[in-house]
Amino acid sequence: MLVDCYSKRIFNLAYQFAGSRQEAEDLTQDIFLKLYSSLAKYDFNHDFTAWFLTLARNYLIDEFRRTRIEKSQRFEGEEPDLPASKDDNPEIRYLGEEKARAVRQALQQLSPDLRMALVLREIEGFSYEEMASRIKVPLGTVKSRVNRARLELARIILAKTGGKYELP
Repeated sequence: MLVDCYSKRIFNLAYQFAGSRQEAEDLTQDIFLKLYSSLAKYDFNHDFTAWFLTLARNYLIDEFRRTRIEKSQRFEGEEPDLPASKDDNPEIRYLGEEKARAVRQALQQLSPDLRMALVLREIEGFSYEEMASRIKVPLGTVKSRVNRARLELARIILAKTGGKYELP
């Protein structure tokens, strides 16, 4: 039941950290194993989702730290499937894929805290208040991290492209 309820959210979080579908699947499985082994430590007086997301976040950050050098070279040659719209043409699709690749590569270069803030806000759609509650940091810290993550992401993309890249 927990896997059915949380697998998509945890997979998306893992994918943003790992950058590859296969590694995200492995990380998702590892996180659920960690959850199973940690259930005895859960305090039923607290929000389960917040506790589980914190557990997942901490696991992903630990994993990121263990494989930091390898992660900096991730995404080479790996392309996700992007849905095509009815009025899409090959050139527009190619440019969209290039932009998405640049953003994913830049996202991998952010620190774990900044990456987590950006993923929770922009991809998962959490409000600042929800983020502060779930990752147990002050609201101002959450806003600051999201802002710093956006600025750093833009800086990385612009530095890589010589300032000639239009962000998606």
